[in-house]
Amino acid sequence: MARRQSIHIKGYRHSNPIPAASRVGNTVMSGVILGRDAETGETPETLEGQCALVFRHMRDIVEAAGGTTDDIVKVTVWLKDPGSREAVNAEWTKMFPDPEARPARHTLPDMQSWSFLVSCDFTAILED
Repeated sequence: MARRQSIHIKGYRHSNPIPAASRVGNTVMSGVILGRDAETGETPETLEGQCALVFRHMRDIVEAAGGTTDDIVKVTVWLKDPGSREAVNAEWTKMFPDPEARPARHTLPDMQSWSFLVSCDFTAILED
């Protein structure tokens, strides 16, 4: 068995030959997570709709790796408009309601030429 394990979730794939995340030991690192519907392939036009999907995919990926959102220690978010954090913060507080137990987060401007309004990646440390 390989030391590194590729993590996939149903219907969610990158256009390049990479997994949604990779796990080595108890550490999980995701690739870029986009707000595209895994079943239809459609991308919502609104930031709120894309944020909801990004956070759903983040949950699904960490669970597919054998963890929970409580294991996420760092999230990096990229926004087309870094000033519009309300939609991110709404999903953030739903996923991480306890202000004393939230992961670290860094939000950066997204300079990609794609149509996505938000994307993220995360690191999780799973319990043994």
